[in-house]
This record gives sequence, structure tokens and C-alpha cells, in this order.
Amino acid sequence: MGASDPEVAPWARGGAAGMAGAGAGAGARGGAAAGVEARARDPPPAHRAHPRHPRPAAQPSARRMDGASGGLGSGDNAPTTEALFVALGAGVTALSHPLLYVKLLIQVGHEPMPPTIGTNVLGRKVLYLPSFFTYAKYIVQVDGKIGLFRGLSPRLMSNALSTVTRGSMKKVFPPDEIEQVANKDDMKTSLKKVVKETSYEMMMQCVSRMLAHPLHVISMRCMVQFVGREAKYSGVLSSIGKIFKEEGLLGFFVGLIPHLLGDVVFLWGCNLLAHFINAYLVDDSFSQALAIRSYTKFVMGVSLQIAVSMLTYPFLLVGDLMAVNNCGLQAGLPPYSPVFKSWIHCWKYLSVQGQLFRGSSLLFRRVSSGSCFALE
Repeated sequence: MGASDPEVAPWARGGAAGMAGAGAGAGARGGAAAGVEARARDPPPAHRAHPRHPRPAAQPSARRMDGASGGLGSGDNAPTTEALFVALGAGVTALSHPLLYVKLLIQVGHEPMPPTIGTNVLGRKVLYLPSFFTYAKYIVQVDGKIGLFRGLSPRLMSNALSTVTRGSMKKVFPPDEIEQVANKDDMKTSLKKVVKETSYEMMMQCVSRMLAHPLHVISMRCMVQFVGREAKYSGVLSSIGKIFKEEGLLGFFVGLIPHLLGDVVFLWGCNLLAHFINAYLVDDSFSQALAIRSYTKFVMGVSLQIAVSMLTYPFLLVGDLMAVNNCGLQAGLPPYSPVFKSWIHCWKYLSVQGQLFRGSSLLFRRVSSGSCFALE
């Protein structure tokens, strides 16, 4: 969804975020990784020497070892693990880039192909706008296959910076150990712990978002140049110079506030909902309560993130529109978009138009009632 997706607590996302953690700019951050890092901080148990065969004295190592050495993500392996996370995130970002590219063009209101007539489940005729696959095929016809990856370079840099920032912050401000909760009473009393953990994740997400947002703005502007066939933003360094010259330092942070608000709502929504479901809907008197709670980690990791992400989608839409608004590109100027005074102005405008969820669906896109298209 943006430069970096917010991180959800390990107990809330379970294994689901292990697959989705590296996507859309959040960096690789699966639930398994959190458990591995936690185990890596604990020193391995000392082996008991045989009484008849005493263990030889340990030889000094040429490598620098710390108290948690030997585990994944700690000691000398930390740079290797971080590089692996960056590489995995880059791969997922590259694969998902055409999806985000098409979504952004739909968000700014670029509809180069006419709608088609179809029928809904009730058999009534309705107008459908082109789906993601039809839209992507059109981009290939105009710019070739390489055109589907316009704006990918700054997005890769943004996600890599976000991942490195998270790793560095975890080293400087290590999180407290999260004790495993096994019974219902402990789950009720652990709300304070959930709040503390979510606050820690919120701090990391906000800092990484702020540092990576300038690259996110450049990526958005590179992609929407498809609308007017411009070439104003071609490279990262030249784009930085143009934005600073025309808009000043604040030009790198347009659209930041709605993105931050969306991240905060997403984090707190997912973590608190997962906590209350585990605390009040899973009966610990049942013999398989622990197994059910473990299973719900995966289910909630998927369903909660989908549900909450839909609720926070307007923040993402407004943030992306503000990133390209009034920047000298056709996609950010009338008739595609008014010149917005602030992100609140943009939100109100979309709300009045009934377009706060524009681009949220890429497969079945019905023409809204206020559209200029009409059935003949």
C-alpha cells in the first residue's frame, strides 16, 4: 500500500505476515522472524561435560562474539539477516509493482478505456470499468512490458531504507521480552502489555515512514507521468533537485500526515482487535484452547489486516493524491484533480464525490452513479 506497511504484533499476525511482511514497502518482517530474533537473544544452554572426558578449554575466536552470538539476526549474522530481509522485500516489491502502478493510475482518475456493459448477480445491466489485467495490457501496448515498472527504482530504495531503519531502531531501542500468555485471566490483564508493544511498533513505523516518504513521493510522481506522457521526473537525484527547487523541503513530505494516520489506525486496530478476540472469544476451559488460540493467530493475521486495511484505505488514497497534486504534472491538475489546499480539503472533496475508496478494487470496478459514463 505505500512506502511501508505498518507492522502488526507477532501474536496478532502469526504466520500470515511472514508472507506479506516483505510486500509493498514494509520490509520482510514475518511472525517467524520475530520468534527467531527472540530466541537468538537467549544464550544457548551450556553442555555438561562428561566426568571421565573433561571438555577442552575453549579456544579464543578470531571473530567478535557477543552474548547472543550464533543466532539468526544477532551478532555477526545481523548484517547478513538484514541484507536477506532487504533482498526479499525488493523481490516482493518488484513483483507487486505493476499492481500498485495500475492502482495509482486509477486513484488519480485516469481511465483511458471506455467501460463495458455487464450484468450483476441480479441480472441487471451495469457498466464495468477495465480490470487490472485489461489496464496492465493497455500499459504494455503504450510503453511495452518495461513500462509496467515505471517508478520502481525509488520505491525499492524507499522500502530498503524503511527495512534498514527498523533494524537499526530495534538495535538502539530493543523491545522488551513478550511473555507467552496461556490462560484467560492473563489475557485480560495483558492489555497494558499490548498497548506498550503497539506503541513501540507505532514509533518504529512512524520514523521509518518519515525517512522513506521523500522517495515514496518521487516514485508516485514518476508513475503518474504516464497520464500526460511527461518526463519531468526521470531519476532519483534529478527529482530530488527539482522538488527542492520548486517546493522546498516541505515538498518531500506532502501527503505524509494521512499516511501516518492510516498506519497508526491500522496498527492499533489490528493489535487491539486480535487481543480482545483472544481474550474474550476463546474459552480457556476448553481442552484445546491453546491450539485454537494458535490457529486464530493465522486467521486473524489475514482477516484483521484485510478488514482494517479497508477501513484505512481513504488515508492511503488521500496521501497518494496529495503526493502528486499541483506538482506540475497533468495528473495532479484540473480536470483530473482540483488543486487542494490541504489533505483535509482533499478528503472532503472525495467524500462529497463518493470516491473515498476509488482504486480499492482492481477486478470488478463498477461505474459509480456520479460518473460521466452512462448506459445507452
